[in-house]
Amino acid sequence: MLLVPVLLAMISACHGQNPAARNGQAAVTRACESIRFEGSPFTICHAERGRHRIRLVDRNADGVPMRDFPALESRLGSDWPRIAFAMNAGMFDRSGAPIGLYVEEGEETKPLNRREGPGNFHLLPNGVFWGDAKGWHVTETEDFVRDRPDFPGFATQSGPMLVIDGKLHPEFADNGVSQLVRNGVGVDKHGDAWFAISDAPVSFGRFARLFRDRLHCDNALFLDGAVSRLWDPPGGRRQVGVPIGPIVVVTQKE
Repeated sequence: MLLVPVLLAMISACHGQNPAARNGQAAVTRACESIRFEGSPFTICHAERGRHRIRLVDRNADGVPMRDFPALESRLGSDWPRIAFAMNAGMFDRSGAPIGLYVEEGEETKPLNRREGPGNFHLLPNGVFWGDAKGWHVTETEDFVRDRPDFPGFATQSGPMLVIDGKLHPEFADNGVSQLVRNGVGVDKHGDAWFAISDAPVSFGRFARLFRDRLHCDNALFLDGAVSRLWDPPGGRRQVGVPIGPIVVVTQKE
């Protein structure tokens, strides 16, 4: 008589199980969701202070740029089963090395880049996404130089800034002709970090407004475009594409 209830319970448990858990990962609460903003589709991912840890990863144990999500498994060790999501984390050169400031686990491997030049990175002002004992931050580069912390645990420099103290980057049109898949990060007034990737090509203006008007981030930073990719293990999504550079990994704390 107990056979049917037991079978139904087993089916229900399997149906609701995190896809990552079925692949040997821990049961991690999903942090990403699909939304629409101004008619465009986006995926937004929420890193919460107290619940998540943020770290940057660039090279494997042999010092070689990893360039993709699958290589993270051997690099992350005990953090691997608790991945909430991962995303490309800044612009890079042909070898996969970051072109701006890069700090991983407190070690600076690339200095701050304040040079002028072409491309999105140099569409000033650019900025830095970084974390220390006080929390997570997005800071315009020159402000970072002035108020630089002594011991940032992680930092990645990219550009341009999307939102600066509640205002959009001055060079953005409302909905410009440059339309690409883009990803970025912002920090809200509670100190939580919001990551977003467009699921269709969008302009800088619309992408910036997403962070300001929907995610309520007074400061937000563009991470990259065209190569942008997301790995959302709890949601069963791992995008593939051309090799990427530094990767930001958000893990759920035990």
